[in-house]
Amino acid sequence: MLKRDFLRLLSLMLLGYSGGAGCAEKEDVNAMPQTKKRIVVIGAGLAGLAAARELQQHGHEVVVVEARERIGGRIWTSHQWRDMPLDLGATWIHGVKGNPLTALADTIQATRLNTRYERSMTYNSQGKPLSDAEEKHLDALRDSVSSALEKAQDKNADATIRQVIEPLLRRHDTSSEAYRLINFILSGEIEQEYAGSADKLSAHWYDSAKAFKGGDVLFAQGFEVMTRFLASKLHIELNQVVEAIHWQQAQPSPVRVVTQKTEYVADAVVVTLPLGVLKAGRVRFTPALPAAKRDAIAKLDMGVLNKCYLRFQEAFWPAEVDWLEYVAPKHGEWTEWVSFKRAAKMPILLGFNAADRGRAIESWTDQQIIASAMQTLRAIYGANIPDPIDYQITRWATDPFALGAYSYTPLGATPHTRTVLAAALDNQVFFAGEASDKNYFGTAHGAYLSGLRAAEEILQA
Repeated sequence: MLKRDFLRLLSLMLLGYSGGAGCAEKEDVNAMPQTKKRIVVIGAGLAGLAAARELQQHGHEVVVVEARERIGGRIWTSHQWRDMPLDLGATWIHGVKGNPLTALADTIQATRLNTRYERSMTYNSQGKPLSDAEEKHLDALRDSVSSALEKAQDKNADATIRQVIEPLLRRHDTSSEAYRLINFILSGEIEQEYAGSADKLSAHWYDSAKAFKGGDVLFAQGFEVMTRFLASKLHIELNQVVEAIHWQQAQPSPVRVVTQKTEYVADAVVVTLPLGVLKAGRVRFTPALPAAKRDAIAKLDMGVLNKCYLRFQEAFWPAEVDWLEYVAPKHGEWTEWVSFKRAAKMPILLGFNAADRGRAIESWTDQQIIASAMQTLRAIYGANIPDPIDYQITRWATDPFALGAYSYTPLGATPHTRTVLAAALDNQVFFAGEASDKNYFGTAHGAYLSGLRAAEEILQA
């Protein structure tokens, strides 16, 4: 899709390395501003922490206000199991080569573990590994899906992915293997990746984000090693739920940030609220956001990707396989699993539920979710496999401070929509967060780079 803008990326990476990642314990005495600004950063997630750290290291007075009782936002490492920290939100650095998060992880010498997509095994709906013939059938259907989407992207009018693929689906009976395999492709390779439903994802722009090369790694001690490092030396106020932001159009007046407990006055504010929270109107802007900004918030959408970690006494699945895939009889039903047996030496499986199904099962009880997961695992590995000894489950769509996992591009939105979302208001209100980064939306590194971009905008203002 879009060509990589090397110069812009290089400047952002250098900013992140010299200011935040590479010189963690040193203040740049030459970077002191002519006028010291008071800046409020709303949100202690990766974007907010990156922006705050950069601004503070340039001599500004910064306070981070966070609604939760913890830092990290959608980066959330659980310590429920003392011998295995688990990430309930962002887990992987996707694409390690040239990724600014890799440089940051190297700086703090964070131990990382590899999971490899080539270490995968796919099971059919009867629970048997795909035969050579089934693999060839799947590859052929995958080529058909890709071809249909490529043709759709060459057309002037946009459509949803489901609309583009519907003619392909209509060629097959709903009970046929081909029909199930196409839905497996839509769920496992598109909805699980972008967190949005095929019924809503823009065929033109769903995959417009850029990607770094290299494999994916996760953190042995959890992704929080990154947010804790960025948060060190910052002034962070937890349990501060922002209710309103008062700013002045075309006037250099102070900005007021009103929370449920207090009020902050600043020269500028960086808003890193998740798109889901912006869409819900949980924070009141006075005066109201410009029409273009409101339109951008309305057009973009927040996806869902929920996790279900199951811990067993011992592994009953292939120990050297990282990814377990299942061609489910029903669309999106426990299609993707990750094994932690090889990478972390732990008998833990992680099952995903994305998009419409991920949202729907949030109303289920934990026991219902586990029973559904075990039904799939028993279809693959037999009725006699043991029950899990423990579990951890996420519900991001109903998390009041996220209202979703990460953003996606639905029909009606374009990359420019994210540029509008990111645009500052009269050098007073600045915006960051993965949804505001048109190049790397939906990723942790996108959130980080957006924070650096917002900081740079303030420094240049």
